[in-house]
Amino acid sequence: MTGVSDTVANLKGIPIKGDLKNLLEQNVLVVDFTKLNGDKRVMTCTLREDMKPRATKDDAMSQKAVREVSDAVVSVWDVNAKGWRSFRYDRINAVDIVDNYEQNWYNNG
Repeated sequence: MTGVSDTVANLKGIPIKGDLKNLLEQNVLVVDFTKLNGDKRVMTCTLREDMKPRATKDDAMSQKAVREVSDAVVSVWDVNAKGWRSFRYDRINAVDIVDNYEQNWYNNG
């Protein structure tokens, strides 16, 4: 028996939360979501080790324990804004994998 969140993910055509985290750790994704104020946002993001900054004491969001405080929120590295951002899992509209996203695009962006 699947849970409500699994059913919602299937209906929306998005990965379940655990699968989303795995995808983020291995890929660059384009995530389409609706912000709490109703605005639509599309973000190119990742949790790839070779792309996100190393954890530091000065940047709390770089620390995994801080990013995982809320189960409802997904914290990611926004490769375009070059900063930590977050969105609510239940507000995701679509998820796409960016094929062949290369490190040099990120460094030269």
